[in-house]
Amino acid sequence: MSRLPACPKCNSLYTYEDQNTFICPECSHEWTIDKESEELKNEKIIKDANGNILQDGDTVCVIKDLKVKGSSTSVKVGTKVKNIKLVDGDHDIDCRIDGFGSMKLKSQFVKKI
Repeated sequence: MSRLPACPKCNSLYTYEDQNTFICPECSHEWTIDKESEELKNEKIIKDANGNILQDGDTVCVIKDLKVKGSSTSVKVGTKVKNIKLVDGDHDIDCRIDGFGSMKLKSQFVKKI
């Protein structure tokens, strides 16, 4: 879901975009897209299984046993992962897990500590 800014005139959250302008359907106020709002629109927010926003350098905990491709062992529930790095893609966390090495995880299988 895209993040559009609230209307600067009436603070309505129901704004919509039409080419290079924002329009508020409640008060009919129109304003152009500036650089700051363009950055907000392009910013991707990654959340954990509980809905907490994740950032680079956070420590997370695995909430489900995860099978490791090419290995007979799995990452167990409760494994702490320190100093994560957020990346684009299907697996949006890049990290290093003791005993396994570098791995990519999906944010839906971790919770922030």
